[in-house]
Amino acid sequence: MEHFLEKLGSAVIKWLQYIGEVVLLFVETLRQMKKPLRIHHMFAQMAHLGVDTLPIVGLTLLFTGMVMTLQVAHEFIRFGAQSTIGGVITIAVGRELGPVLVGVVAAGRVGAAITAEISTMKVTEQIDALRVMATNPVGYLVVPRMLACMLMVPVLTIFGDFIGVVGGWFVAVFRSGISSYLYWHSITMFVEAYDITGGLIKSVVFGIIIAVLGCYCGLKAPNGAEGVGLATTRSVVSAIIMIFCANCFLSLILYQ
Repeated sequence: MEHFLEKLGSAVIKWLQYIGEVVLLFVETLRQMKKPLRIHHMFAQMAHLGVDTLPIVGLTLLFTGMVMTLQVAHEFIRFGAQSTIGGVITIAVGRELGPVLVGVVAAGRVGAAITAEISTMKVTEQIDALRVMATNPVGYLVVPRMLACMLMVPVLTIFGDFIGVVGGWFVAVFRSGISSYLYWHSITMFVEAYDITGGLIKSVVFGIIIAVLGCYCGLKAPNGAEGVGLATTRSVVSAIIMIFCANCFLSLILYQ
């Protein structure tokens, strides 16, 4: 029993230390944002982290919207509620599925790319070279990536929401026989602006989580080639877990 409690306490201390270090990195990033921003560096990150992620986001949300409509359309028609299908799909995608799936996809692609790049710089001592040149690594590396994620993850979410709704329309019209007018009219009847903007607020938080955790795991990567792989895996897993936890709390706050 004592051995179990010792292991449990050690694990709790490690997690608290991990969370504390991530929070301190986030606070330091906010401090560094007061200094002049390297706009060209941020735009390069936006193109790399955002534009290159569009195809996989589009495919993910397209098939998600199609599968959701395929599953619920028959039941809605059976109970005479086919006039609500478009609104239900849009609310589900806008509030939950859009931001969460975009966050998970971005964590897998963008978070891994950030961690791999920064951890490689650490292993090859490029970050030490930045310090020698009196350049703060947080301001030079973390700030542009966090701003890029904060801007591009909501943009990807808007794109993904639209693609998901279009995928639902395609199945509803061509598979379930619902009229196109009825599908789009139900969206205007039941969907409010906050159903979409609430999801965008979530996506901004998810972008911060992906960037900060990706940079933290990269800066703390163990030395050697194996360390790059371990840091990347840790970044992706931690970001996905934190996205699901944050989504739960944000849903309680935003949609009460």
